[in-house]
Amino acid sequence: MNDHTECLEIDYSPELISYEEILKVFWSNHNSLRDYFYKGRQYISILLYHDDKQKKKAEKLRVDWERILNGKIQTEIQPYSNFYVAENYHQKYYLKRFPRATEPLVNYFPNHSTFVNSTMAARLNGIAKGYGTLQEIKDEIENWGLELKDRENLWELIRQIRW
Repeated sequence: MNDHTECLEIDYSPELISYEEILKVFWSNHNSLRDYFYKGRQYISILLYHDDKQKKKAEKLRVDWERILNGKIQTEIQPYSNFYVAENYHQKYYLKRFPRATEPLVNYFPNHSTFVNSTMAARLNGIAKGYGTLQEIKDEIENWGLELKDRENLWELIRQIRW
């Protein structure tokens, strides 16, 4: 598409979650009726598919959600071509606004790349933006398949964060 629309790439296991479940989360967690083009292509609502099967499912669910939302969805459905990781200054943008929260986290991980790609940093970035709670992260950690000591270390790290 020769642009750099902000998006995320999801690697998933169909044995654990279906494509339809991911689409449901997508459609129900943003305002797909709003025309974001006024800010340029960087902020449009877009869904990228990998094959015709995904395209058909996305288009079907778009129609279903137009009925649910009682409006015309503005989200573009386009074929996937490339994914480019955003520049460092875009990574964990909201979390970085809280240096007292970010510094202990960065030091917890072996390198910056591991920090940026961690579920923990992603979830805390969402909380910094106003989505979710620390208690929800604590509950999630219990289901991450970590050893008890690792879960306790992560929770202690979160407990020490100063916003």
